[in-house]
Amino acid sequence: MTEIEMWSNAARAENACAALAKNGFEAVYVKTKEEAAELVMKFVKPGMKLGFGGSTTIKTLGIPDKAQALGATILDHNKPGLGAEEKMQIMRAQLTCDLFVCSVNAITLKGEMMNIDGNGNRIAAMTFGPRKNVVVVGTNKLVADESEAWARIKSWAAPMNNKRLAKENPCVKMGQCMDCQNSTRICRVYQTLRRKPSLSDYTVIIVGENLGF
Repeated sequence: MTEIEMWSNAARAENACAALAKNGFEAVYVKTKEEAAELVMKFVKPGMKLGFGGSTTIKTLGIPDKAQALGATILDHNKPGLGAEEKMQIMRAQLTCDLFVCSVNAITLKGEMMNIDGNGNRIAAMTFGPRKNVVVVGTNKLVADESEAWARIKSWAAPMNNKRLAKENPCVKMGQCMDCQNSTRICRVYQTLRRKPSLSDYTVIIVGENLGF
């Protein structure tokens, strides 16, 4: 990454953090994913219940393994080998966990966060329930406004996540959202967080690197 790219990432991230703060979110900028992981781990305590929103960003940071080594109980519904009922139980438990760690699909420079879910479990946990929410997002997910956020999700995040999850939806063939009617569609629940939910404790960490989709 060039110095100019690093400058751009930092400038946009700091503007986004300021906007998020005005909207009630605690928001901080760090340069690297290593710094982000260190900051997330400050919220992790032995014995606590820690939920995850199926995020490639959080897995890239190694948070599940680090938290488990510290003695936290990991609530990860994407763990291999889980049956349908066991996955459902974990997703429900995430709604009342001590700490919920996830990423988002887009953050605007106006301090808004946008997401699309298939089941809505991540969106539900980000709205109400966990004692603490921590959101980690790379600067690749920063956009100017809500319109650009949805455009980014449709042209990039949704197709990439469909491919990651091996879904045979039209976007995997076309490379962009086709607003399909397939039973396997994962774009079902749309969320915009314009202000911090009244009863939620939030920290948003913006990282000066490309992370996730």
